[in-house]
Amino acid sequence: MLKMPQLSQFTVKILSYISKGLKRKQRLSQLVLFLFIGFFSSIANANILPKVQYHTHTLAHHLHSPWSMVKLPNDIWLITERDGHVVIVKDNQQIRVNLNLEGLYVAGQGGLLDIVLAPDFNTSKNVFITYAQGNAQANRLVIAKTSFNGTHFSKPTVIYKVATDKNTPQHYAGRALILPDNTLLFSTGDGFDFREQAQVITSQLGKILRIHLDGTPPKDNPFINHTNPRAHAIYSLGHRNPQGLVYDDDTQQIISHEHGPAGGDELNYLTPGTNYGWPVITYGRDYSQARISPFTEYKGMQKPSVDWTPSIAPSSMAYYSAKYTAFPSLQKQVLISTLVDQKLYSVNLADGAFTQTHVFPEASGRLRNVYVTTEGNIAVLTDGKDAKLMIFKPE
Repeated sequence: MLKMPQLSQFTVKILSYISKGLKRKQRLSQLVLFLFIGFFSSIANANILPKVQYHTHTLAHHLHSPWSMVKLPNDIWLITERDGHVVIVKDNQQIRVNLNLEGLYVAGQGGLLDIVLAPDFNTSKNVFITYAQGNAQANRLVIAKTSFNGTHFSKPTVIYKVATDKNTPQHYAGRALILPDNTLLFSTGDGFDFREQAQVITSQLGKILRIHLDGTPPKDNPFINHTNPRAHAIYSLGHRNPQGLVYDDDTQQIISHEHGPAGGDELNYLTPGTNYGWPVITYGRDYSQARISPFTEYKGMQKPSVDWTPSIAPSSMAYYSAKYTAFPSLQKQVLISTLVDQKLYSVNLADGAFTQTHVFPEASGRLRNVYVTTEGNIAVLTDGKDAKLMIFKPE
């Protein structure tokens, strides 16, 4: 669980002097004491947090509900917009291209979502995307492959469809990650009204799925021998709406985060075949404040490593590896963009306490995505109908 940092000895002594110097009838109210604690705590933290000198630059303006981005080796950026366009950012110019996606369903949280490069992009030029397909009565998340030659995209081809249709335009999840073994991991949400299906092994809602790059399930998937083929691609279950998915190449672990309801946002270490509990265990409540479940733990279900209650609404995540030297103070941490808190956080994975820090205050407002370049620079994508892409570089 997230923990507030401990007060320094200096801070404790100051508070002790203040407390002893107050007459019984003139004690400060609890609120004022909290203000003192917060003030001195911030001073203590400022002394231990390294100063980072950086500058920021806006790479793209006036984006239309963007969702994800990727940087190519030749400094071209590709930014997805939920209406099916990709914005190509090249030489300070923006070109908006319609991918003409088969059956694209743009409603609620649906539309064009994530974009990742193939491991052999330099030679194949292949790109993988996730998007919502179908209509109001029956829709689903799909994975498609296209190629990009520097100016144009080939016609996208769907390589995998989530096998369980739904009739809601929410909770697609849709985050994709290519693992070192060249398999593709991607998240699928519970569809909002179908949360119980996150626990059903023959439903592909509320799951993390794993496929080969041709769309077939790997033979070492945990449920590959299940009698129902819908279970063959499932990597883990019991998820609500995971939109953060990264690989920690320092410890060789997969990490995800997901939206809870009112509270109960989670960060989890993913292992194959594990049940992460939704909706049986949760720290959140329904939006009506009704209790979803009486359990925060249950036999056979994995509790989150981090719980955010109240919700921060984590929208994406990037891992800042020890190999990056641009911002050494962020090494072995995950960067998390948020929609409700409207901040960019770093969470320290190496300190044993998952210490959380607000970083780059210029990245404010609803934040949709965060991305680390091969140089170790950090890009942040804002959300909404007039969004922008910013990049942070060390001075």
